[in-house]
Amino acid sequence: MSWQRWLVTALSFALMFGTSAWVVSSHWPPTGMPWLAWPVHAAALATVTAELCTRAFKIQASARACGIPVTFGTALRVCLAGDLAAAITPARAGAEPSRFLVLAESGTNAAGRVLVLFLELFLEMWSLVLVCAVLAIAFRGRGASVSGLLALVGGYSTLVLGVGAIGWFLSRRNANGPVPSWARRVGMESGRWRAVQRTLRSLRGAVQSLRHANPRLMGLAFGGSVLHVLFKVATLPLLVFLGDPSFPVTMDTLAPLVLWPLALFYGGVVVPAPGGGGFIEGAFAATLSTAIPAGIFAAALLWWRFYTFYLYILIGGLAAGDAALRALGPRSGVRDDAVGEVDQTSAAGAALRAKDRR
Repeated sequence: MSWQRWLVTALSFALMFGTSAWVVSSHWPPTGMPWLAWPVHAAALATVTAELCTRAFKIQASARACGIPVTFGTALRVCLAGDLAAAITPARAGAEPSRFLVLAESGTNAAGRVLVLFLELFLEMWSLVLVCAVLAIAFRGRGASVSGLLALVGGYSTLVLGVGAIGWFLSRRNANGPVPSWARRVGMESGRWRAVQRTLRSLRGAVQSLRHANPRLMGLAFGGSVLHVLFKVATLPLLVFLGDPSFPVTMDTLAPLVLWPLALFYGGVVVPAPGGGGFIEGAFAATLSTAIPAGIFAAALLWWRFYTFYLYILIGGLAAGDAALRALGPRSGVRDDAVGEVDQTSAAGAALRAKDRR
């Protein structure tokens, strides 16, 4: 990244720290900040480990379902490199280039890389739809905010899937040839249209490969995706209920601790500042100050943010920091000529499946 982007990242993190300090100071308990017991931290660390493992399993299983040999270690580095790059770039723009580079350095060809990343997003969106549907039934009648929060997250996943469906429709008609008249009317010239066509061809190839995927492995990958979402939202309830054993565990007390973090995770994606620029911390205080006991609210915020954001940066820096930073550099090689050949995804997937059978 350029020094200007590093400056933006530094300012955004300063806002995050400042907002956290303001929230903690305004919610400081009269008895002093409680130290959460070690079993609470052990449970949170176990949840983080399970979330990372299920997410890596999702990537590995979905890739192998389409004949792409990705190891579990590579899939784990793909996750961690993407987490680190997403945290330090505006609008999480560095996540996909970092994942792309890790896959490239593992020996996966360009078509396979695009397919793996497409499958990761595809499974994520459908698992969100399923989780939101189950939560809507489980927490039905627990306030108007329940339907609103689920509509937010479900609408986000549905929008992404809808955009993908539109792209697939266009890929069947406009993946080759000159700029259509409707594209010219919106100001799209030939150079930009060629870039759009490369994306459409990659999407078409990914869908074609998906049709021939191993259904058992894809089912396992989808199960891993659902579990990864559930583990992601389990952190706050664990911190609150284990941190204050006197706090009753009911559907009414559980609903905001599950739904608001889900909304913050996926709704916060629209915030352009790296890491949210304090938006996540401010929204946490605004929405959950009455749902968490006052005695552990400040500790819950700090440790929830640590186990769902800062820890991923630390682990990502140790496991895949070099790849993430090189992917964000001006000459990373991520956007090489091979990216323009991703329309070969279907043929590459078929060749890899044939090789795997031999």
